[in-house]
Amino acid sequence: MSTLTLHIMLFAVFASLFTSTRCDHQSRKDAALFIFGDSVNDAGTNNYINTTAFFRANFPPYGETFFRYPTGRFTDGRLIVDFIAEYANLPLIPPYLQMKDGEFMGGANFASAGAGALVDTYKGYVVDLKMQLKQLEQLEKKLRKEMGSEKAKAIIKEGVYLISIGSNDYGVALFSDPSLFQSLSMEDYVGMVIGNITTVLQGIYKVGGRKFAMIGIGQLGCVPSMRSLTRNGACSDEANKLAKLHNVALTAILAKLETQLQGFEYSYFDYYTTGSERIQYPSKYGFKEGKTACCGSGPYRGNSTCGGQRGVKEYSLCRHPEKYMFFDANHASERANKQFAQLMWNGSPSVIRPHNLKSLFKHEGD
Repeated sequence: MSTLTLHIMLFAVFASLFTSTRCDHQSRKDAALFIFGDSVNDAGTNNYINTTAFFRANFPPYGETFFRYPTGRFTDGRLIVDFIAEYANLPLIPPYLQMKDGEFMGGANFASAGAGALVDTYKGYVVDLKMQLKQLEQLEKKLRKEMGSEKAKAIIKEGVYLISIGSNDYGVALFSDPSLFQSLSMEDYVGMVIGNITTVLQGIYKVGGRKFAMIGIGQLGCVPSMRSLTRNGACSDEANKLAKLHNVALTAILAKLETQLQGFEYSYFDYYTTGSERIQYPSKYGFKEGKTACCGSGPYRGNSTCGGQRGVKEYSLCRHPEKYMFFDANHASERANKQFAQLMWNGSPSVIRPHNLKSLFKHEGD
């Protein structure tokens, strides 16, 4: 595994509109939150698998802002999904691999840092998306056994399935195999990624899920790790092109599934547009710095050395993570994550469409 590959793994990019608007805490009584994907959503899954420090965040300074200790989250505090759980009146949703039988409370988090929609993305180091679906199937069987079929069916049906996936598939393609796009078009590769995502969405639907919240891919080429590798700290046009192609294809397939699958509802969060604006104009949204990470080393602190456990002990750490959009080379700060969550919960159709998460969680008929 090359250093360049490791540099660009695990994305949680961009900050979003800072709003002081109070989030309405309204949720369905039986609503649960089931979380899938990569490090945008991973609350500690990789603490429980055999992997390396490049795919873990279970050491300081991760977690310092809110938890006061590292939890495995790739940020200084909470993730987007932690805030969404709060807004939905749910507890923090634990990693599925941490849960013991009979411990189901409000949902499960299957997300694994470094995971992709393609099985070969960081294979052997992560829990890929298809395996995450298998874990949901296992959980559904456990719930039926513990609660009875009717109650388990209601929990699965009324739950919201929040997914962030794809960034690592494109990162691997760009840096592990630079010659890939000489023999395969970007459109075809994106088609493979979207195909696997579609299969998993259909699989969740088959288990009984009906409500899906998809986080689009952000401005992949402009995270600190990417800037550190380009001339003059420019964004990577190739990475941004892949992100745009992915988001167009993802929104198209979501609209198609809505017509094909009865009861299928979805939210799509436009990470790319909101992120690019805030990277460019951080002060407009309450940040001091939008390009350089709080924690790391090298140009833009874009080397993934935060915490000193990934082969290089030396790293720099800012004093005020809340002033930075990015906490480390690839991941947003807690403050940025809160902003994303606020937009996803009750934002306008310009950023979260056709439903926001408050609408997905709301009682039918309310």
